[in-house]
Amino acid sequence: MSARVIAVAVDCHEPETLAEFWKAALGYPETERWQDSHGVTYVELKAPGQASLLFQPVPEAKTVKNRLHLDLAPGTGGQREEVERLAALGAELVEDPHDDPWIVLRDPEGNEFCVLPPR
Repeated sequence: MSARVIAVAVDCHEPETLAEFWKAALGYPETERWQDSHGVTYVELKAPGQASLLFQPVPEAKTVKNRLHLDLAPGTGGQREEVERLAALGAELVEDPHDDPWIVLRDPEGNEFCVLPPR
């Protein structure tokens, strides 16, 4: 028996804003909003055959590098074009190491993620 990932939860201050960035970045077609038993509203991005991205509001700020991050590869075009597209959506360049194949970016709330060459 094994488990499967159904969602990646992202703590954030502005779930709507961050979900809009990731929806545009990943092309997820469906956005769902729901409340927990305490009345907290969550924003969930869904796509067929993909794990959901769940944006949950938290009061505390991000203070250190993420222990878990997403690695992205462009569906079409090249790595540099994808980095430029994501930057136009609001991502920030963090690191572009010459010796490694990835480029590190931050989303609008400071969560790091990597863009790799096309697969």
